Amino acid sequence: MFTLRIVALALLLFFQNVVAVSAQGTAPSSATTPNPQRKTSEPYTGDLSIFDSPGRADRLQINRVMDILGIARGKTVADIGAGSGWFTVRAASRVGSTGMVYAVDINPEAVRYIGDRARKEKLQNVKTIQSQPDNPLLPANSVDAVLLLKTYHEVAQPVALLQNLRAALRPDAKVGIIDRNGNGENHGVKRDVVIREAGEAGYKLLEQYDFVKADQMDYFLVLIPQE
Repeated sequence: MFTLRIVALALLLFFQNVVAVSAQGTAPSSATTPNPQRKTSEPYTGDLSIFDSPGRADRLQINRVMDILGIARGKTVADIGAGSGWFTVRAASRVGSTGMVYAVDINPEAVRYIGDRARKEKLQNVKTIQSQPDNPLLPANSVDAVLLLKTYHEVAQPVALLQNLRAALRPDAKVGIIDRNGNGENHGVKRDVVIREAGEAGYKLLEQYDFVKADQMDYFLVLIPQE
């Protein structure tokens, strides 16, 4: 009888250990917790006319920017974070009547502003798109060049945005990012962060320039999709 009690106790302890080990194996691990999202700046919602400051085209050397991105007559361009349409109208002039510029912004007021501006300036080759924070909503295989001008630091989901952008890119398309260094929430983000996030989204750095410093920007990065 004593022996049977010992055997029963041993079996009970065995099954308790099995249950405990199983519970430990299914418990969530802190190592798998995703990293917190990096800080971003609040998207600008103020007076859009401030972007059209006198002399900005010269300070930024915008014609040189367009040359580097291959923006020419007949090309299709996406201006992501278009704001007042400052770059949109210059790109529209460059691509001409046989080209197209998509002015993309998440702010409905900016979209209306650019639409009104295009009508006033009789630009038939501008199409506005109210986008999503993680998706520019561009047509597939539609654009030859993209520019995010003073915008990337405001993108809350940069990797997802760049991933969703890829389907819109034609072969040999280039993506330009012009911004200033910062911690994400002070209207700037470090160039190394941009390059790393672009790599996560499937892009590689083709070229980088600093001639945009005259317009208080720190870098101009040119990205292309990885093969």
